Amino acid sequence: MKQALVCFLVLLVGFVRSQDTNDSIPVDNRYLEDQFYMGITYNFLLDQPDDVSQRNLSYGLQAGFVKDVPLNGNRTRALGIGLGYGVYSYYSNLFAQEVGDNINYSIVESGDFKRNKLETHMIELPIEFRWRNSTAADYKFWRVYAGVKLGYLIGARSKFLSDRELNSDGSIEREARRITFFNSDISKFQYGLTINLGYNTFNVHAYYALNNLFDNGAQVNGQDITMKPLRLGFVFYIL
Repeated sequence: MKQALVCFLVLLVGFVRSQDTNDSIPVDNRYLEDQFYMGITYNFLLDQPDDVSQRNLSYGLQAGFVKDVPLNGNRTRALGIGLGYGVYSYYSNLFAQEVGDNINYSIVESGDFKRNKLETHMIELPIEFRWRNSTAADYKFWRVYAGVKLGYLIGARSKFLSDRELNSDGSIEREARRITFFNSDISKFQYGLTINLGYNTFNVHAYYALNNLFDNGAQVNGQDITMKPLRLGFVFYIL
């Protein structure tokens, strides 16, 4: 995952440089804006159960294509409909373990593990209403893109790393290793509100989930797990 993050940042640098070479492009009065995007986020978990807290850097990466459909003659308003891919990691002290056909959750103390995360992989469909003050010759402009993002889960993995192994109730059993498995009780369909705003290359991105990250029925210490992701970061566009 760290290698993917480094590659992602290298591509972002390429995006930034490409924005500075547009002066040589001929003016096109039928131009379309911001059709490819890449983004990086910090992921928060809202509505956490009692004693659940986040650890480490919970980050996300996203990239995709948006079809820009202008709604007026000077192309300052448009509809964007896209298709993308996102991978999001959530580091916390919420320990997941397979027990038969079920997944049990417990809360572990900070000294009992090195790393504990849930990683999700999503196919995403952003739908945006787009406002900008661009022109056919001006590639540096203000933008506000607001809408919704629909997501379909194609994979989720829980990963726990410690020098001590834990039982499903969180108690220490023996000196141990790594627990990794594909998590089956993450919501298949996820959706939320999005807004992207900024000037030129750097734009702030926010996503607020409208449904739970976990399926109904997931519990820890008798309490329903109703956490919702909030993702804040930056998005970068290229034609």
